[in-house]
Amino acid sequence: MNFAIVGCGFIAKKHAAAIEKIDAAKLVAVCDKVPTVMDFYKEEYDAKPYTELEDMLEKEDIDIVCICTPSGFHASIAVQVAEAKKHIIVEKPIAMTVEDTDTIVNACKINNIKLAVVHPNRFRPVVQELRKIIDQGLLGKISHASCIVNWNRNQEYYDQAPWRGTKQHDGGVLMNQAIHNLDLLLWFMGSPEQVFSMEATRFRNIEAEDVSIGTIKFDSGALGTVEASTTVYPKNYEESITIFGEKGTVKIGGSNAIYFEHLDIKDMSEREINDLKERIKADPWGTPGHQWIMEDMVNAIKEGRNPAVTGEDGRRALELVLSFYESAQKNQPIQL
Repeated sequence: MNFAIVGCGFIAKKHAAAIEKIDAAKLVAVCDKVPTVMDFYKEEYDAKPYTELEDMLEKEDIDIVCICTPSGFHASIAVQVAEAKKHIIVEKPIAMTVEDTDTIVNACKINNIKLAVVHPNRFRPVVQELRKIIDQGLLGKISHASCIVNWNRNQEYYDQAPWRGTKQHDGGVLMNQAIHNLDLLLWFMGSPEQVFSMEATRFRNIEAEDVSIGTIKFDSGALGTVEASTTVYPKNYEESITIFGEKGTVKIGGSNAIYFEHLDIKDMSEREINDLKERIKADPWGTPGHQWIMEDMVNAIKEGRNPAVTGEDGRRALELVLSFYESAQKNQPIQL
């Protein structure tokens, strides 16, 4: 299947590299308003460059379009792509507002187009194994969970482009970094019922937040905490999710949440636990998440099914972030 990329910034290179690794895929075109940023894709992948999206959609034989622009532009581009009857893979967050998200989802439904959102952390081996543990009921009833993203993004990171750190096109640590972990928290814990959050902009010269602390009550009655920042000195410190159940406690962690830091389950033997830990250590990253997303979209089209991470999944993660923002602004709990 033929792929195209819209928006040739940093994340687009991950998309291009993932497409190249898939036998059934080829990058045929790229689109960006700045011609020089497309030179790499023309030279490396023989992709044809376009400065106008309409021209690319009309002239190229494209099956799937990857949207890698700043988040605030996702909706307008997605509608144009959907109306051209091309399937869509959109980077996280799916959009900056629920209204824009619904516009994207509805445009894809009307035009019978498949829509996938890039939440690649779901496909890390340790995350897949934790999901199996939860699905098998090995943790029993869950009391609470903890989600931590304490990373470093220095001022130079935000100064790379004028849209970084803005509320309109990028958001802060919750929207841009921790949204992956919030997606996992929802995937593990179910729907949120109520949130309360406080946030601040402590170190970075940006419009949005660089540190956020929040709590969640899930509809199951379980509770959750979220701690996220880009203020950590001098580099990424911790990315983790810990789940506490009546029959087990599991923490996936490290600086990028790719290992079992703690695994203690009543109905698993010590040998089973050690074998699982060692298997994850042997290949902690597995198949890159972006490659998973691309391959899954190709297969979803062939098999006539939904992609693994749907527009509705992207909407849920976005809605949780926006609820945290609303709570911090109003200094009160928000009912979802």
